[in-house]
Amino acid sequence: MAGIAFDTIWCLAALRLLKNRIWWGVLTIFLAGQAVAEFSLMRGWDWPVRLPQVVIVPVVVWHFFAIAFVLVAATPMGIAWGRRKIASKRNLTKGREASVAGQSNESRALSRRQFLGACTAVAPPLFNIGVTGIALAQLQRLRVRRFTVSIPTLPRALDGLTIAHVTDVHLGGLTTSRVLKQMVSDTNALQPDLIVMTGDLINYELSDLQEGIGLLKAMNSRYGLWMVEGNHDTFDDGDEFRRRVKAAGLQLLCDETAVVQARGYPVQFLGLKWLDGGGPQRDWLMRQQLRAVLRERQPDAFPILLAHHPHALDAAAKAGLPLTLSGHTHGGFWMLDNKHGVGPAVFRYWSGLYNKHGSQMIVANGVGNWSSIPPIRVNAPAEVVHITLRCG
Repeated sequence: MAGIAFDTIWCLAALRLLKNRIWWGVLTIFLAGQAVAEFSLMRGWDWPVRLPQVVIVPVVVWHFFAIAFVLVAATPMGIAWGRRKIASKRNLTKGREASVAGQSNESRALSRRQFLGACTAVAPPLFNIGVTGIALAQLQRLRVRRFTVSIPTLPRALDGLTIAHVTDVHLGGLTTSRVLKQMVSDTNALQPDLIVMTGDLINYELSDLQEGIGLLKAMNSRYGLWMVEGNHDTFDDGDEFRRRVKAAGLQLLCDETAVVQARGYPVQFLGLKWLDGGGPQRDWLMRQQLRAVLRERQPDAFPILLAHHPHALDAAAKAGLPLTLSGHTHGGFWMLDNKHGVGPAVFRYWSGLYNKHGSQMIVANGVGNWSSIPPIRVNAPAEVVHITLRCG
């Protein structure tokens, strides 16, 4: 409802300065369309067909920036209203001798008001269209980012082992079919020894899960694929998500471990289940969670921790685990550079390689975009990550 309220305020602010029926019609249609879209999102309406990105993206962009739009619209309206009131009071004090000049001033004031009204009405939709264009272009892009990680405790047999790291696909959201196909082809082109998927395979609906399972099964590696769940995977029905994924034969680790022989040496994946909550409570729960999983650790195997939330690095460092792979952050969404932006404002670790007390972690930016924020990535491009492990 907040989005609709913002739309209404903006529309009234713009129309207050306009006396043109065409503008009234255009803005009313625009507002009605936004209202329908918002109610659709609120009520969870299922449309007969999946709405195209060109429809969804402008709605998401508009409602995310609604407050800014309202401020932009209300400010010139207030200025114009105040100036008009001052001009009216001045005109009342003038005599008949100044009537001609007063009418001229009023005409100029009206023209300024009409200009301000047109700018107020047009600027937000034009901004919306511009941002939508940028978003639609970015939704078609996917890069491969490469890391070489030196680990002193890495067994010689695993020197040169490669891992393809995929995360945050958000299938059913705004991720395009082109990017999904490229995700599979790029991963397969890497010819990795291992593939890991660190959560958010689907965006919200379990109805998209079968396609997601198909995508994961289309990825090839020498020794297999392992995955953990993300918060979006559990929104619809977490238990059913886990059941279906495991029934499909995929290695989903929910506070579980699995061992694979890679190059004749055991590699043990430790996978953490998604935990709701945040702050110190999450950190404490994650430590307890990892402590329980570590009871299954095999001392002769090289351990790799898989966790959707990157703050798992703190627990991993305390446990002395050499490598953690994570996602969830989308690279920090909007970054001015690699140190400043939304990422560090929300997360302790948000993109790339981190080292804490000898325990290293790679946070991948993810492949997809979810439909609750504008799909604009600033210095946080969508990616598949390729990791090469080396003896330190």
